[in-house]
Amino acid sequence: MKRWSRLPNLRQLHLIPAELFEDLFLLGYRVGPGELGENVTTQGVKLERLPLGTKLCLGQSAVVELTGLRTPCRLIDRFQKGMRSKLLRSDGNGPKFRCGVFGVVAAGGKVSPGDLATVELPIQPWSPLPAM
Repeated sequence: MKRWSRLPNLRQLHLIPAELFEDLFLLGYRVGPGELGENVTTQGVKLERLPLGTKLCLGQSAVVELTGLRTPCRLIDRFQKGMRSKLLRSDGNGPKFRCGVFGVVAAGGKVSPGDLATVELPIQPWSPLPAM
């Protein structure tokens, strides 16, 4: 039996695309960066559609390797009632969840607002990000 302390932490960072805040605003929810527990907010990167193992380079030296989709928990409805259901995708058009992704730090570095984020895809064949 494995001990919890020996399992790898695949949820070191939570990243959310800023476009999600815009989508939620159109549905009547006011959410800003950091309010859903994310550490990094990106713009112009379709995080939930990237494959497992994608490396996101942030700033000059930081690198985050994507490990999974964030599953929207029930606490989100405590933040704003009814919002959790808006983060579930039932139309089959993309990943089931729209609540950002988790990743692990592959390389540390200073990250500041406005820094460039670039994507390095893993070697094919790709696997989708698992729900976590």
